[in-house]
Amino acid sequence: MKQTIFLGLCCITLQSPADALRAAEKPNVILIVCDDLNDYVEGFGGRPNAVTPNMARLAASGVSFTQAHCNIPICGPSRASLFTGIYPHNSGCYGFTKWDTYEVLKNSRTMMAHFRANGYQTLGTGKLMHHMVRQEWKVYGNPADYGPFPYDGANKIAHPHVPAPFRDIGPVDGSFGPLVSHTGTDFASRSLQWVTGGWANQRPLRVDSQLDRDPTADELNGTWAVENLQKRASKPGRQPFFMGVGFIRPHTPLIVPKKFFDMFPLDSIELPVIRPGDVKDTFAKTIRGIPDGQEPDSPRSEDMGTKLFTNLVASYDSQEEALKRFIQAYLASVASVDEQVGKILDAVNNSPLKDNTIIVLTSDHGWGMGQKNYLYKNSLWQESTRVPLIVRAPGFARAGGVNEQPVSLVDLYPTLIDICGLTGETKKNDKGHSLDGHSLKPFLTDPDTDQWSGPSSVLTALYKWRMKYDPSKESYSLRGRDWRYIRYENGKEELYNTTEDAHEWTNLASKPEHSSRLAGFREELAARLPSPGVIPPQPVWKAKQVAVKKDAEHWKNEFYKKHPAADTNKDGTLSWPEFKAHKAKVDARKNQSKK
Repeated sequence: MKQTIFLGLCCITLQSPADALRAAEKPNVILIVCDDLNDYVEGFGGRPNAVTPNMARLAASGVSFTQAHCNIPICGPSRASLFTGIYPHNSGCYGFTKWDTYEVLKNSRTMMAHFRANGYQTLGTGKLMHHMVRQEWKVYGNPADYGPFPYDGANKIAHPHVPAPFRDIGPVDGSFGPLVSHTGTDFASRSLQWVTGGWANQRPLRVDSQLDRDPTADELNGTWAVENLQKRASKPGRQPFFMGVGFIRPHTPLIVPKKFFDMFPLDSIELPVIRPGDVKDTFAKTIRGIPDGQEPDSPRSEDMGTKLFTNLVASYDSQEEALKRFIQAYLASVASVDEQVGKILDAVNNSPLKDNTIIVLTSDHGWGMGQKNYLYKNSLWQESTRVPLIVRAPGFARAGGVNEQPVSLVDLYPTLIDICGLTGETKKNDKGHSLDGHSLKPFLTDPDTDQWSGPSSVLTALYKWRMKYDPSKESYSLRGRDWRYIRYENGKEELYNTTEDAHEWTNLASKPEHSSRLAGFREELAARLPSPGVIPPQPVWKAKQVAVKKDAEHWKNEFYKKHPAADTNKDGTLSWPEFKAHKAKVDARKNQSKK
């Protein structure tokens, strides 16, 4: 059966003023989490080419935090930190092991569980947390879906428009291009189809034309959010709700409808400022390798950013063309998400929900665009750690406000507790951990205030492939208003004056005139981390067991253990004739008993 995308919004049933007043005691919350979204958002200074009118519309009605940073720049552990409000160094969760297997996290309430305990209905859809998503929500829509993917009948492949060697990286990270009709030249000539789904599953995605096709995962999540908002807007005396909406783009593969690519002609793309040789005074590469054994997916390179950049540039005639093509796809992906954000805003603004619904938009981490020869997340530089953060809180958040204080994703949980008036303990028991963040409410009422209880700098950890994490031995960044300090696990350091050197080009760590500032950052980092030797309880990692095929001799010996009388000559072993003779007797008895 054909499914055609719906290109409009249904009318919303209006609620009476009396009903709206009754519901005004507790505000509703919509948390929108984009995947891999850096500062390519209007108003955040990333790219002049960015087209995000709906995110800009949201910012105009709330406060933009232009120096918001993640606490670990890779998906799984970042989302675990965001939704629990706990730093990786206090939970032990630096990697992709299921978050609920960490003792600290499973004994602490997630954000949505705490809302539920305070009388809220919790609804979620899309990619929010890694693993065990549905159990944390009362109602859940669609699972995480990374598609669309081209499909050759046997495997997901990279987009046919992408040349080698970049496409050889694979259908996720080595792929970008427009979602085009099955009847298009590239697809017809190679008998390719479209599929969508998660890492290990897939289902067909029909694309007959740009207007006659199945919806993408993000479109499905946007529609789901709108439909559920409409239901709650029309329900008298409704229960307050906390809704999470997880959009997958601009996570790779950067494949979205062609209309979004058409918004960004290649000759109009402005490239980021990249300084040749900028990587020479950095030390990220010095910690590559896999200490402490191997995790299941360790064959994936730890230096993925360098690999992606090198292979992308090698796939085109010039670095300029390579980056323009990738950035075009990234901008198109961001624009596609912005369209869905617009649908959610319209559903709220055109209903009684408008004056009593908080909307927060952010991302799990950023994405480098070739700076320092790096095209990826999971670095401690600005491009990876910085995320957009917009908070709209009707009634007290200053519309159009801008705040430049460095804040982080762990601050969201205490902020929502504060502005929603939630009560109760966020720890389930003594094995849990209290929230690490600080409420951003003072900045919402006065974006220029210096009255904030939080730290002066954001602490971000680096993800490594390990079996066990020792917080005192990991790599970290501290980002203040004017400086960024990086300490790698091998002791090497980077120091940038971000006021004078916004691109983080010049590492000042070796300059004698900055020795006192360097010492201050070292002291701050040591004070914020657990003492050496204090390691949060972590899951016991077990290597994958390779199944050993059991041969006939094995099964004969297993039979002998159960039937020692089969050894008729009493020589302590079971010959094949003895096995066959005794097994025939056993089978005969079984057949007789069945009659």
